[in-house]
Amino acid sequence: MQMSQAKILMDKDNMIAIVDYGAGNLRSVANAITKLGCSPKVASNPRDVLDAYAVILPGVGAAQAAMDSLTESGMVNVVYELIREERPLFAVCIGLQVLFSDTEEGGGHRCLGVIPGVVRKLPLGLKIPHMGWNQVKQKFSHPIFEGIPDEANFYFVHSYYADPEDTSLVVGTTDYGVPICSILTKGNLIATQFHPEKSGEHGLKMYANFLKMALDRRQAQVRK
Repeated sequence: MQMSQAKILMDKDNMIAIVDYGAGNLRSVANAITKLGCSPKVASNPRDVLDAYAVILPGVGAAQAAMDSLTESGMVNVVYELIREERPLFAVCIGLQVLFSDTEEGGGHRCLGVIPGVVRKLPLGLKIPHMGWNQVKQKFSHPIFEGIPDEANFYFVHSYYADPEDTSLVVGTTDYGVPICSILTKGNLIATQFHPEKSGEHGLKMYANFLKMALDRRQAQVRK
């Protein structure tokens, strides 16, 4: 797919939403999507997010603060609805972590419970946070990796890592003291511990692959 096709078919109806719930790196994400020829809508209104066809859930900071922001902004039920409808959703960093059942951060807190598992603190003895470039090892082929070489470098900033109960969801891992889940997929959900918007050409390509997956799904539904 040429990204101009995504622009024609998605921008026409404001189909790409970036969730603004007060805990995201919105400008960098929006700039990355704009570089692909699309015009994302930064949305703080739950209705605007639910009207979108492809959604990006960014996140920086602490998981509990992000959960509080999701609740206060009315976005918790929005995320549940996106998952229920299998809407294309790309979650980034804390956006990934809040999808899990629980986090050890801050003494332990409940999260959204979309992905059974726990967000754990990185092992002692390591430099924390894990910040900078590191390799993502592709566990198996997936459309999100199209055009991205195995063990490509992506940019990380985190002190906790996701540990899902179902390891078959993990499509990419990164070594940092322990093998950590750096990217997982579940249906139309893509979630990364790293920041694609800070990861140069490979990060842009990953966002492009996500938009292509979303567009392919939309076109299939239109043909029905």
